[in-house]
Amino acid sequence: MKKIGLAFLSLFTVAAMTTAASPPGKNLSGNYRNNRAPLLTKPYMELPIGNIKPSGWLEEQLNRMVTGMTGHMDTIYEQVMGPRNGWLGGDGDVWERGPYWIDGLLPLAYILEDKAMIDKVQPWIEWTLASQKPNGYFGPDTDRPHEHGLQRNNSQDWWPKMVMLKVMQQYYSATRDQRVIPFMTNYFRYQLQELPNTPLGHWTFWGQQRGGDNLMVVYWLYNITGDKFLLELGELIHKQTLDWTDIFLHQDHLKRQHSLHCVNLAQGFKEPVIYYQQNKDAKQIQAVKKAVKDMRTTIAFPTGLWAGDELLRFGNPNLGSELCTAVEMMFSLEKMLEITGDVQWADHLERVTFNALPTQITDDFSARQYYHQINQIAVSREWRDFVTPHEDTDNLHGILCGYPCCTSNLHQGWPKFLQNLWYATADNGIAALVYAPSKVKARVANGTEVYITEETAYPFEEAIHFNISFTERNVKKAFFPFHLRVPAWCKQPVVRLNGEVIPVDAYQGEILRINREWQQGDKLTLELPMHLEATYWFDGAAVIERGPLVYALKMEENWEKKTMEPEKVREYGEWYYEVTSDSPWNFALSSRQLRPEVINDHFKVEKTPTVATYPWTLESAPITIKAKGRPIPTWKEYRGSAGSVPYFTQQGPDTTEEVEIELIPFGCTTLRITEFPVRN
Repeated sequence: MKKIGLAFLSLFTVAAMTTAASPPGKNLSGNYRNNRAPLLTKPYMELPIGNIKPSGWLEEQLNRMVTGMTGHMDTIYEQVMGPRNGWLGGDGDVWERGPYWIDGLLPLAYILEDKAMIDKVQPWIEWTLASQKPNGYFGPDTDRPHEHGLQRNNSQDWWPKMVMLKVMQQYYSATRDQRVIPFMTNYFRYQLQELPNTPLGHWTFWGQQRGGDNLMVVYWLYNITGDKFLLELGELIHKQTLDWTDIFLHQDHLKRQHSLHCVNLAQGFKEPVIYYQQNKDAKQIQAVKKAVKDMRTTIAFPTGLWAGDELLRFGNPNLGSELCTAVEMMFSLEKMLEITGDVQWADHLERVTFNALPTQITDDFSARQYYHQINQIAVSREWRDFVTPHEDTDNLHGILCGYPCCTSNLHQGWPKFLQNLWYATADNGIAALVYAPSKVKARVANGTEVYITEETAYPFEEAIHFNISFTERNVKKAFFPFHLRVPAWCKQPVVRLNGEVIPVDAYQGEILRINREWQQGDKLTLELPMHLEATYWFDGAAVIERGPLVYALKMEENWEKKTMEPEKVREYGEWYYEVTSDSPWNFALSSRQLRPEVINDHFKVEKTPTVATYPWTLESAPITIKAKGRPIPTWKEYRGSAGSVPYFTQQGPDTTEEVEIELIPFGCTTLRITEFPVRN
C-alpha cells in the first residue's frame, strides 16, 4: 500500500453495518444524536436540515420546485391550501393535504434558505403550536358538513396528525425551536391515554396502516428527552398498527391482486425496521427483505415500485403506479438505510428516485401525473384498465387529474432525497451512501467541522469527486472515517486519492470505509463502472438496465394543453396535458442479443459531451443506447395503451426486418416502451 504524505490509510469493507444497543444512559455518536438506550444504536444519523446543499442538476431540480407547484400551492390550489385550510384555523380542509404540502415545502425552504417560502411555512407552524389543548391534543377539532373538493369531516383522525408530526420534527431540525419538544411531549402523553379507547384505526384505516410514521417520531423524541413513557407508547402504537411484519413473512398479500393499497404498502414498508430499533428482533429485517424478494415475481416494476392503481396488481407494464407511492417509498427507504446501513436500501432508493420520480412530474414542475405506466404510449383521456379509475383523467398531466392527494404529497420527494445523500456515522465520521451533486458541512472526529463538495453528474456519469476542506481557521487536517457505498450493480469500483489509485478490497453491495488523516484540499474520487444488463419481468419481458438507470424506447412526444369541461373543473382542474406520438413503438428484442456475453456487441452506449443542467428531458437525455428491434405488426394499441402481447413469443415466422431503435433513461421519457417482448 502506498503511503500518502505522513497519513496512514486504512481500507476495509463491511457487508452491512452492524448495530448494537447503546450502553445504559448513553446517547452515542459524539457529534450527533444517536438512539438512546435501550434502542438499538444506528450506524448512521441524519444531519440537520440546512447542512446539505444541492449543486449541479439537483440544484436546478429544487429551483424548479420553487418556481413551480411547490412554491405556489397556496395560489395554484387555493381551495385547499389557502387561508380556509383547517391547519391555518379556517373552516376548510382539515385532513392530510395541507400537512402533505408543508412536509415538502418546509425542508425545501430551509435547504435553499428561501425567505419567501419560509414565510409561507411559518403560519402553519405557529397555528399548529397554538392549537394544542391542555390535554395535549393539537390540530383541527371541528367537523363540518361536506363541501365539494374539501375533506372537512375527519378532524379527529390520527392520520393527518402523523404528517404534521413529521413537519414539526423537520422544523426542529432546521431551527432548533425549543417549543417543539414540550409540544410533542404533551401530545404523546395524550396519545398514550387515548389510544386504548380510540385506537389508530378508530376513525379511518389510514392511521392504522400508516402507524410507522407516528412511531418514528416517538423514538425521535425519546432520543432527545429520555422520557420512559415514550417507549411504552411505542409498543402501543406498534401493536395497533397493521402487522406489516406478519404480512411480509407469513401472509399472501404480495402474491394476490387487490389485497393492499399501493401507498399504504410504501409507508408500511418501513414500520418493521422502525420498530426493530426497540424490539431488536431480526425477523423485522427479514420481513422487509422477504417482501422485496416476493414482489420481484408478482407485483414489481423495474423502477423499484409496483403495479398499484390504487390497489395492488400483478406487474403488467400497462397498469398504473401512483405518484404518492414513489415519494412515500423513497422516504421509507431513506429511514431504513439510516437504521440498518444496508446497501440494498440505498440501491433501491436510487432506482425509484432516478427512474420513477422525474417522469411523473413535468419538467417545469407545473403539473403531475396520478398514475404512470411502464409501457406508456399515450397520455390521453381514455379509460384504462386501472382498478381504481377516476373517470378518464388518471393518466393525464395536470394539477388535480386523477386524485388531489398526489398534488399535495409529491413535494417531499426531492428535498428529502437531498437530505439523505449524506449521514453522520456512529464512529464520528461522514458517509456518502446515495450519490448526487451536493455540498455538506458536518462535524467529525472530535468536533472538527469538515466541508465536502460532491462534484458529479451521477447517475449519468460514473465518477464522483469529493473535495475536502475545513471551515475553521488554522484547522488543516483531521482523522476521521469516510464511508462510501459500492452499489450491488458495480463489479469493480476504483478509488483515487489525489489522483493516485489506491487498492481497495471492496465488493458489490458493501460499504467501503476509509480511515485517514484527511488534509485540507484532499480530493477523493470514486469510480463506479456501469455495465449493460438485460433483466426479465412481467411474462418474460426484457428490460435494459445500466447502473441505477432503466432504459426505455425513445419516442417523439407531442404535448397539447387542453381545457377541462366546465362541469368537471372543480374535480379535475381547469386544464391538462395530453401527450401523443407518431413514433412506432411495437418492437421486440432478440434473445440472442440479450445474452450477457454479447449484449455489449449489440447495444451501443453513446454519451453526450456534457450533462445538461436539467437532464431529465427527451432532448437533454445524456445517454442513448442504440440497438436493433423487430417490429411486431400484430401488437396494437388498445384503449390508449400497448395491447396484450405474449412478452416471450416464439409464435410464427418473423415477417419484418430489424430496424435501429434508441433507448434513453426512463426518467427522461414521458412516452416509452420499457418492457420489451423477446423473440428468439
